[in-house]
Amino acid sequence: MAGLARHVDPDEIIKTLHDHPDAARKQHIHTHGSITQSTPYSSRYATQTELSKFRIPQDGAPADAVHAMLKDELDLDGKPNLNLASFVGTYMEREADALMMENISKNMSDADEYPAMMDMHARCVSIIAHLWGVQKGEKAIGTATTGSSEAIHLGGLAMKRRWQEKRQAAGKDTSKPNIIMGANAQVALEKFARYFEVESRILPVSKKSNYRLDPELVKENIDENTIGIFVILGSTYTGHYEPVEEISKILDEYEKKTGVDIPIHVDAASGGFIAPFTHAKVGGPKWNFELPRVKSINTSGHKFGLVYAGVGWIIWRDEAMLPKHLVFELHYLGGTEESYTLNFSRPGAQIICQYFNLIHLGFNGFRNIMENCMTNARLLSKALEASGWYVCVSDVHRKKGEHEFKGVEHPVFSKDDETSADYNAGLPVVAFRFSDAFKKDYPSLKQQSVSTLLRAKQYIIPNYPLPPDEDTTEILRVVVRESMSLDLLDRLVSDIFAVTQTMMECDPVDLQAFAPGSATVEKNHSSPGYNVDNKHKAKRPMKHGIHRSVC
Repeated sequence: MAGLARHVDPDEIIKTLHDHPDAARKQHIHTHGSITQSTPYSSRYATQTELSKFRIPQDGAPADAVHAMLKDELDLDGKPNLNLASFVGTYMEREADALMMENISKNMSDADEYPAMMDMHARCVSIIAHLWGVQKGEKAIGTATTGSSEAIHLGGLAMKRRWQEKRQAAGKDTSKPNIIMGANAQVALEKFARYFEVESRILPVSKKSNYRLDPELVKENIDENTIGIFVILGSTYTGHYEPVEEISKILDEYEKKTGVDIPIHVDAASGGFIAPFTHAKVGGPKWNFELPRVKSINTSGHKFGLVYAGVGWIIWRDEAMLPKHLVFELHYLGGTEESYTLNFSRPGAQIICQYFNLIHLGFNGFRNIMENCMTNARLLSKALEASGWYVCVSDVHRKKGEHEFKGVEHPVFSKDDETSADYNAGLPVVAFRFSDAFKKDYPSLKQQSVSTLLRAKQYIIPNYPLPPDEDTTEILRVVVRESMSLDLLDRLVSDIFAVTQTMMECDPVDLQAFAPGSATVEKNHSSPGYNVDNKHKAKRPMKHGIHRSVC
């Protein structure tokens, strides 16, 4: 999710730093260096002038020099494979990489110019619809999107329009639509509500509800103005699946009593490519189009669909679920196509790579990858809890039906030839915190320091609070992706234990040396967010809604 960035005036920066030289020294800023770039490569090409960062240079510079300069700056980024904060894939096979580069310039909006690519798009929609239990006699319809955020907006908008049409036909008021979601929802769900003028009823989650949408609270908050329920197949916080079938039954009972038909949209951003393949499924109940009340489902191809960032999918169970007046008939570059998207031009290479993965891996290939992710998540979880220093809030490593850590002395569940079906269903996510015993023995140690020290080893593992009402608990979170090898997992466990041991042996004052440094000029002019120490300054505290989780 790109943050907002503000215009930077170089003259204003220079004036500020001249007027307040002490501030410049404190921030280690050199007046010219903060607004220009000068590299050792420049002299090789007789570039005599520095290049402005915030204004287009008058003459530019040789491509080789600029490439080297930007490469050097980008070396300061984290390594994608060690970015264990993100659900987004960072690996594709060599052949998929080749397809990506061979088709990088193709635009999905040019349907008539790239008919073969559009055929692959249609096949992907069909394959995914079958994976999600499309029913005989129904004509599923769907589209690729730039990601799950766009897909969620499309699914929510379709629910809102269907609700409006029903109300208008019955001569009823349409001015107060609302939608239900848990406080663990990713920010895109609340964005839909705010952007499309729907009241978002954000229900608190709790340890009792496994930090996910509580069906009992759903029952208490629905009414005739509820356009639908966002049910999440894989919380970004803890990986728990929300109980789609249980919520569906509540809505069935409500309709019997009131005649009000409330649909479900399943946000399966990650789970949409995990639940169909793992032996665990979602733990037994139904979650997809096998449930009549589930009208639409979205997923991210660039997460566990194993494609690089830039592709999501949304499927409606039948054409009737997509209001006709939302579909545009486009006449463009000699062709005609039907479109329901928020974007127009968008990359097509990711769709090609999605199709590559589906037909190359097949069902069994995807199953092997997802089961391996689950196995590695269980290994990491069990290792962390075995130390006595950590306890997991996620529970895909616990025997099916068990959700509480019973202590280090309790035997760790395992069996021969085990699969994910022997454990609680969920995403391959490991959310963990200091154990109560550790906090008692080392009350001055901050969990954030674990994240900071691991960053020094190039791992990106966030530390952040659970959703509102549970936000006194902070968690560290690791997303176990396909690229998490057993060797990397072994090294990660060793490094987590090593930094924990370092903290135990360090004076708390010494740990302050690992605090984040001062922000860059660019960051100071970007989205005006706050770090964890200043979160109290936010205009909208966490308790008033969803805070952004790392995904």
